[in-house]
Amino acid sequence: MTDLLFDIKDKIIVVTGGMGQLGRQFTKVLLDRGAKVVVLDSLVGKVLLDKQLIKQYTKDKLMFIQADVTSRKSLEHALVKIQNKWGMSPYGLINNAALDSPPSAPVDESGPFEIFPEKSWDRIMDVNVKGVFLSCQVFGEAMAASKSGSIINIGSTYGVVSPDHRIYEYKTENNGKPFYKPVAYSASKSALVNLTKYIAVYWAKSGVRVNLMSLGGVFNNQDDKFLKGYCAKVPMGRMAKEDEYNGTVVYLMSSASSYITGTTIMLDGGWTAW
Repeated sequence: MTDLLFDIKDKIIVVTGGMGQLGRQFTKVLLDRGAKVVVLDSLVGKVLLDKQLIKQYTKDKLMFIQADVTSRKSLEHALVKIQNKWGMSPYGLINNAALDSPPSAPVDESGPFEIFPEKSWDRIMDVNVKGVFLSCQVFGEAMAASKSGSIINIGSTYGVVSPDHRIYEYKTENNGKPFYKPVAYSASKSALVNLTKYIAVYWAKSGVRVNLMSLGGVFNNQDDKFLKGYCAKVPMGRMAKEDEYNGTVVYLMSSASSYITGTTIMLDGGWTAW
């Protein structure tokens, strides 16, 4: 009964930004559960593919497509390739592709709000919001036509609450220049909260569920001062491991979540609980 409840075998699932840190994790867990996965990333063909994935999984289960999520035409071409390969449209979509401004961001992107560059705002909003919007339009329309599907948008705690700029004060002290978590990332992830609700309501009667996973920070060898400040904000006292979001991905892609749509699931170690 449990296996059937969380069964995603042979479901075709698209992972945008599939070559990133979390994208690779989502791809692996979906493949391990028997799904057919499309890694959709602008880096396909530009950097080395994940040789371990290619070696471990046969071509009838894994597909790599170079695509630009900010281009409708590029996404439409990707959809045709998927349909040609497997004879049907995707069941699932994980909108994971995104741009962030980490603590190592350039000075011109991490200064005061008043002088945040307009070009940086446009670039981040283009990928993080327009990219999700277009991907939902193209792949979601095909799902709605098939009367079934699950879309997972990837959000952030910083899309629900403001960044705590005190975490980054040490960088100001080190560099002598003010450092702030850039506004565009937070604004873009906040936009996904209501975009998710809108699309969930719009396609509710078409059998397409749309939900948002709001993620906390993932450990990636950040410097000790950042880790100390960040982890002090988390009731669990640590950042997430890169595979700790995989269970929720399987849950939202399976029939175990068949009555869940339009919701934001917080996965932040308790950050927003206090």
